Amino acid sequence: MSMVKVKLYTLHLSPPCRAVELTAKALGIELDQQVVNLLAGEHLTPEYLKMNPQHTIPVLDDNGTIISESHAIMIYLVSKYGKDDSLYPKELVKQAKVNAALHFESGVLFARMRFTFEPILFRGGSEIPTEKKEYILKAYQLLEDTLVDDYVAGNSLTIADFSCVSSFASIMGVIPVDKSKYPKIYDWLERLKKLPYYEEANGSGADELSKFVLSSLEKNSVKA
Repeated sequence: MSMVKVKLYTLHLSPPCRAVELTAKALGIELDQQVVNLLAGEHLTPEYLKMNPQHTIPVLDDNGTIISESHAIMIYLVSKYGKDDSLYPKELVKQAKVNAALHFESGVLFARMRFTFEPILFRGGSEIPTEKKEYILKAYQLLEDTLVDDYVAGNSLTIADFSCVSSFASIMGVIPVDKSKYPKIYDWLERLKKLPYYEEANGSGADELSKFVLSSLEKNSVKA
């Protein structure tokens, strides 16, 4: 392990935070994790807003350099601390593939997950409408079709995998994935689960988020 220690304002339930955790583990960076309690509004305090006016998590504080947004943080960490550029290649075509997958994660996987989970967690939603389920299943199909190689952006592990799996693993516990329909996703997930740090950095938090959403659904339907 390197002696590098950077501060991360984070919440293990949050997929973007876990994507950064996976990246840090892969790079051997020790994170000084500052947990931000969103339900208590800690992301809306004047101190936090000064650091990140968009009041999102995660936020990285690397010795006074402040970076928000998970994809930007991951690129920064690999570029500054990576022993090589394998997780975020400098070669333009490979890098473009990684960038495309990062945008797919934020624009499709995470966006659809949020669209489905937020009404349940924050607005008392007691069911997942059919069209939202279909929207998620379409996202699964897009991910399946993207996996023409072993990993999301080619034949080696990159930050695109960390990003995509952080959202995907969180959704699959709520809207299950049919193995026969999405065999490539299953194979890809098994590959990532073999990483020695996968469970600690992502698996446990993804399970926790899924269970939280399912228990909220149940509580909300009792109230409804």
